[in-house]
Amino acid sequence: MTEILTDRQLTGLDDSHITWLDEHTGIHQQALSAWQAMSEEAKLAGFDLKIASGYRGFTRQLTIWNRKFSGQLAIKNNQGETLDINKMTEQAIVQAILYFSALPGASRHHWGCDIDIYAKNLLADNQKLQLEPWEFAVDGPFHPLSQWLNQHASRFGFYFPYDKFRGGVAMEPWHLSYWPIAQHGERLLTENVINSVLLSDDILGKKEIIKNLSTIYQQYIQNVGSIHYG
Repeated sequence: MTEILTDRQLTGLDDSHITWLDEHTGIHQQALSAWQAMSEEAKLAGFDLKIASGYRGFTRQLTIWNRKFSGQLAIKNNQGETLDINKMTEQAIVQAILYFSALPGASRHHWGCDIDIYAKNLLADNQKLQLEPWEFAVDGPFHPLSQWLNQHASRFGFYFPYDKFRGGVAMEPWHLSYWPIAQHGERLLTENVINSVLLSDDILGKKEIIKNLSTIYQQYIQNVGSIHYG
């Protein structure tokens, strides 16, 4: 039996499973029809769904990681405050990055079945998309969308892996995952697969990451929600 995701697809090194909707936005071929069906129904309910971020390859995820680890890109805490990495240990930097950004090779966005979404028509003309929890909370512009998704997304096979904070990744009410594919990704993405990819690439903090990979795997990669039907 051929697996739905190969090791290279799992880790963002091969995008042959992706259908590109435009130059920057891709989704797993087998998730496309579900996304289109949900988008059409959402439109009838008054929501113009857009994908802010779909497929993300290893190289892009590695660039984000290394820019944060080196201080070129800000690392923020859960209060939105920028952290001073010069006063932090490498272990603390790794944990701070993982709160908001996935480890290269372990991002669910590599699979193509995970998408960050919003409703373009709910943003005011002068309002810029932030993808922050307050936007989806009560009084936020996307709260009506959040309510609709909580009620209807599972009918199309989508769920929220980061529906709440579980001691690992921050809550992401915009992050949807397509269960028919994601269930395989969660099963196939083992520590060994991640370790092999990390050993062969120039990721900053590699020694610290490899040393603590078992903890990272349990706390930030496997520590997610699941789909609830009905």
